[in-house]
Amino acid sequence: MSTGPLFDFDNPLEGVEKRLGQQATVLHGFALPYVQGVYAALQDIIAQAPFRTMITPGGRSMSVQLTNCGSLGWTSDVHGYRYSAVDPETGQPWPPLAATFERLAHAAAAHAGFGGFEPDACLINRYTPGSRMSLHQDKDETDFSAPIVSVSLGVPAVFLWGGHTRSDRAERVPLFHGDVVVWGGVDRLRFHGVAPLKEDVHPLFGTERINLTCRRAGPSRKSPAR
Repeated sequence: MSTGPLFDFDNPLEGVEKRLGQQATVLHGFALPYVQGVYAALQDIIAQAPFRTMITPGGRSMSVQLTNCGSLGWTSDVHGYRYSAVDPETGQPWPPLAATFERLAHAAAAHAGFGGFEPDACLINRYTPGSRMSLHQDKDETDFSAPIVSVSLGVPAVFLWGGHTRSDRAERVPLFHGDVVVWGGVDRLRFHGVAPLKEDVHPLFGTERINLTCRRAGPSRKSPAR
């Protein structure tokens, strides 16, 4: 896939693969060939379902803004965390899962050892300077047989990779534009988060970091091959 100058960016670790666990891997720069299509699809998605600030069950505002695409979208309010087939702000279905998101997620999952991944949801988070994500598990999905595929775009961030309990010490993993983290299997319920985003500027995304998290939120059609 060729890209124009606007989409040609350096990634200091491009091509490097870092093992985080038995079934968890960072694929540095893996998403770079997809950026042009991802960027165009992202503009269409946020035009239909703009970024918004959601409230935690405890009544606090999240520091990141988010939106979704796919047949299901992740939402949060005082009633709890859950997936919904409709955007709670409009009552309309979320925008369809972008084909380029699906291709990227499928390819990254297969490269990391999870063949046959078929995402039905993509949570899109927008980080600005100071935004963070506390350690948490992705456990609102129907089952945990499919992996999580997380794509980083824009300014660098520090990914916090923890253990199976919140108190386990978290590894600090630098992520750059185009990096993809894939985890599943025995690592599927590991705690993870993002340290407060530092001030920086990216040529395409300005001071922001965009994170795409592709998931199988509904029932899996089949267990991923290993």
